[in-house]
Amino acid sequence: MTSRPCWEICRIRAVPVPDKSYHTLDDFEVNGQLILVRADLNVPLDNDRQITDDTRIKRLVPTLEELSRRGGRTILISHFGRPEGRRIRNLSLGIVSPSLSKALNGADIAFANDCIGNIAKSVVNTLKPGEFALLENLRFHKGEEANDSNFAIELAALGTIYVNDAFSAAHRSHASVVGVPGLLPHAAGRLMQAELEALSKVLIHPEQPVMAIIGGAKISTKLKLLGNLVDHVDILAIGGGMANTLLYAKGVEVGTSICEPEMANEAREILTKATASSCEILLPVDVVTLTDGKLDEEPQIVSIDSVASGTRILDIGPASTDRIGSRISGCKTLLWNGPMGMFESPPFDMSTNFLARKTAEMTQTGSLISVAGGGDTLAALSHAGVETGFSYVSTAGGAFLAWLEGHCLPGVTALKP
Repeated sequence: MTSRPCWEICRIRAVPVPDKSYHTLDDFEVNGQLILVRADLNVPLDNDRQITDDTRIKRLVPTLEELSRRGGRTILISHFGRPEGRRIRNLSLGIVSPSLSKALNGADIAFANDCIGNIAKSVVNTLKPGEFALLENLRFHKGEEANDSNFAIELAALGTIYVNDAFSAAHRSHASVVGVPGLLPHAAGRLMQAELEALSKVLIHPEQPVMAIIGGAKISTKLKLLGNLVDHVDILAIGGGMANTLLYAKGVEVGTSICEPEMANEAREILTKATASSCEILLPVDVVTLTDGKLDEEPQIVSIDSVASGTRILDIGPASTDRIGSRISGCKTLLWNGPMGMFESPPFDMSTNFLARKTAEMTQTGSLISVAGGGDTLAALSHAGVETGFSYVSTAGGAFLAWLEGHCLPGVTALKP
């Protein structure tokens, strides 16, 4: 390794390691206590205001059921959308309450149409051991995103113990993420704990060899990620549009494919850094192409040095897929972020499906630790039918990528005992 990233330098105060640098639910007696749980209930909705993916709700269930079983009086707080300090009816968390109740086997969820003040207090004060309350959208108040100390004090006044179970918000220095844990005894919830332990296994204490599969459209959004990974993995396989930029930087014709020519110098710097760090980078050796604008044509598989100027690369080819698959076979730890091609449109999902299924099979046999997350990764793994086949699949998005880029996350640091 050529440098020590933030997650090693600050791991004693911010990162889960065997010396246990943060409290969990095991460290508190919660019976009768008012447990203020920072959740992430920012679920997607369709045009009819129906929840299209309730994964984040379901992943809260272990923490919530445990708190209820142990007699805690649980108060859920969360953001929802971007109201920017304004009360917007369509961004009320009340819409989430029925799905939350269903996930908790029909449990009653008391709802307060504010998250601070007398309205919130009146609902919280009615809770009995084992019961739940959901407070209104934190971001209806400007104090949340501004990390206003008075807003944090008002939130903290509602509880006796703070539990953060929203790793997906841990990269935000918001009042409910960093302000409140400074005012109350605090712990990581089971979802937060699982996320931190999974990430620790990948980049702090990994079983070697370590491999990363990184895809997606733009290299510009993942420069820091790639720059850090080449210091920490043995093999880095790159697909999607960002592979085209790296190929372009090497003088390869990529036709009309997604590409960022303006990032060519940065791409070459990554390749140079990888060589210096003894990280093997796997770029496509063949690709699946289509004549630009002619979706009804039969896709063509061509070697990477035979891409015609009027064609578009939409997936890596079978030789590239087999090459990556053979490297997976020799690894013990795998990190996955982003699809290899335009997986939403068959047959351009073949490489992503094959590699995802191979990873899941090795994981299930116990020969591989696999962690995935960020961007379109969850959708790609779900499309391949293996969303439950990995060791851990993160729903955190931005926080997941920020961690992998080497940042110390404020919400994790705030959980220091």
